[in-house]
Amino acid sequence: MVTRIPNNVRSAMADAAVDLIDAGPGAGTVQIRTGGQPATAGAAASGTLLGTLTLSDPAFGAAVNGVATAGAITGDSSADATGTAGWYRVLDSTGATVMDGVISEAGGGGDMILDKVVVVAGGTISITSWTVTQPAG
Repeated sequence: MVTRIPNNVRSAMADAAVDLIDAGPGAGTVQIRTGGQPATAGAAASGTLLGTLTLSDPAFGAAVNGVATAGAITGDSSADATGTAGWYRVLDSTGATVMDGVISEAGGGGDMILDKVVVVAGGTISITSWTVTQPAG
């Protein structure tokens, strides 16, 4: 037997996850980091912090068919370091970790798409799209 989840439940699950980003008094943030994603979202962040971007508040609109899409994201106009972006970590406004995931450029298969993954200190970091998907099972 395979567990199957209908779209309305998938959407509710995706909404519940992304709504945690909005906890606290302000907007959440997303850190862009080099290297590989840690084994769990509870593990210490690894890699070099390339930059931090501020999310909308709320960060996401309502999920459709289990897919939540991020709203407007303020780019980082002065990257902290030089490196190749590999993963991201999302924090609510209190600094609590909500989730992390893989980054790519368009067509690269990541759930967060940057305009470019090679970041230069002092340069810009822009997210072109970001979705969080609850699988159908």
